[in-house]
Amino acid sequence: MPEAPALILAGDLGGTNFRVAVFRDDAEMTRLHFAKFHSADHSSVEEMVGLFVKDLTLESPLRTACFGVPGPNIAGIVTASNLGWKIEINSLPKLIGIPRVEVLNDLESTAYGLSALLQTDLAPLQAGSGSHAGNQCVIAPGTGLGEAGLFWDGTRHTPWACEGGHADFAPTDDLQHDLLTFLRREYGSVSFERVVSGMGIANIYRFLRDTGRGVETPTVASEIMEHDAAAVIDKHAADGSCPLCRSTMDLFVRALGAEASNLALKTMATGGVFLGGGIPPKILPLLRRPLFLESFLNKGRLRSLLETMPINVVLNDETALLGSAKNALRMLER
Repeated sequence: MPEAPALILAGDLGGTNFRVAVFRDDAEMTRLHFAKFHSADHSSVEEMVGLFVKDLTLESPLRTACFGVPGPNIAGIVTASNLGWKIEINSLPKLIGIPRVEVLNDLESTAYGLSALLQTDLAPLQAGSGSHAGNQCVIAPGTGLGEAGLFWDGTRHTPWACEGGHADFAPTDDLQHDLLTFLRREYGSVSFERVVSGMGIANIYRFLRDTGRGVETPTVASEIMEHDAAAVIDKHAADGSCPLCRSTMDLFVRALGAEASNLALKTMATGGVFLGGGIPPKILPLLRRPLFLESFLNKGRLRSLLETMPINVVLNDETALLGSAKNALRMLER
């Protein structure tokens, strides 16, 4: 009797939620069970995994598990930057009852997930050379700013994690230089995450407002008090009701384009540049305007190289979960 396909567990601790699923090791990577937990309602990844698996009826035992978590893996310990949880990787097999467990940085998981995407999961911004051979990179502005690279070995892409979003913000014009000076008074060290993220949109808005470069409308001021500032600013920029919001989003897009090309050059991403995270799909019409590409290509003598790189926005918000599943399947191979 043939052996039943192996089952693996995958999870993604992104934003405010933990998504977890059981996949079957078959050609379609079939998803059998899925759940989403609000992370703030729980005390650990182990607790949420335990709640998920306790009532499952499975055709065979779970063989491997992989979780994407925001934060670096230092000597087998990952501190989830969005929650402050410490996850000791070596203790997970015993705690959750699965023989082999790995924890990836959440952008590393996203990078693994790129190979699972369909063409309909991507929105192109630049065709480039049309070839996916070569290194790739992914930049993901959302609650924070995540970055990762993918090394092309001639056969497949292997992701690696980094904390590039915390590198120093580099202004590209006088307005951005003034923004840096403004933020330095508040934060001291100013990373790209302080500008190219949800908090960055709010920071840019405050800078333009407080330095007299735009007038805040009472409607926007009231909504920011009650709702997520970045979402409010983007909404009023898109509908044309607030020139200050539009200026904010324009500056945000220029900074995103510049940092995306910084990452593309550092990783030599001739195989493609991917914009992930929660923000790019929501501002797709803005990214399709000339402003983003002009900023991305503004690298002097290297412009012609950047023009060869395909650029796509990732539309599938489960890419990191799919990437965790992809790595769990690779663990079976190993």
